[in-house]
Amino acid sequence: MTDWRGRVVFITGASSGIGEALALEMARKGAVLGLLARRKDQIDDLAGRCEAAGGTARAYVADVRETADVRAAADALHGEFGHIDTLIANAGIGGNTAATRDLDPDAVRLVLDTNLMGAVNSVHAVLPEMLERGSGHLVAISSLAGFRGLPRSAAYCASKAGMTAFFESVRLDSEPRGVDVTIIQPGFIKTPLTSGREAQMPYIMELDDSVGHFMRAIERRKPFAAFPWQLATTVRAARFFPVWLYDRIARRARYRE
Repeated sequence: MTDWRGRVVFITGASSGIGEALALEMARKGAVLGLLARRKDQIDDLAGRCEAAGGTARAYVADVRETADVRAAADALHGEFGHIDTLIANAGIGGNTAATRDLDPDAVRLVLDTNLMGAVNSVHAVLPEMLERGSGHLVAISSLAGFRGLPRSAAYCASKAGMTAFFESVRLDSEPRGVDVTIIQPGFIKTPLTSGREAQMPYIMELDDSVGHFMRAIERRKPFAAFPWQLATTVRAARFFPVWLYDRIARRARYRE
């Protein structure tokens, strides 16, 4: 079990789902947590639970789409504790709406601005200081949906494919300067993002069962991690399918219904 005592972690989208679960797990290991989310009541409640679990927590209310607000939160965390060791860029929305399926530009822009530009804003807020120190860790919570396009998922797939490529490029530039980058691409996990869907989602994981996978990837500073292995293997293999075969198989998918 990695000792997180004294390590300062900035988590976006921390008020529920994966962000909440990772915050509580790191709090139990003694981390100092900067928790950012839009919902004040929920992020304040989480900060209290993280403190009770053994960590140190600060709550920041901001929308990741707002560059200045994300930077102000990161600056406040850095100003109080002197540095930020790890960024977990987790904030995201599914965008599974009639408007996104109809490719309404405003609806698609909301998904891209939240999932992709929100991650860009988060990296922009912490990376310069990490490079100056020659130490740090950027973690992207992406998705297996970023490998290839899926039906009724154009906005979401585009946002996650962009996020993966963005962090991979950042890794090429920043790793030689002491900043590691971990890209995590989970499959289906039971969170508010997947709730309410009637369609069966293959190999869906309970949130509690997924936390260990996230933590191992983060603690080992893996450049890339994808799980569960059954779905990850299938999705990664699909990158090499000819277009006619992939289209025939993918059109049968009903995950977003």
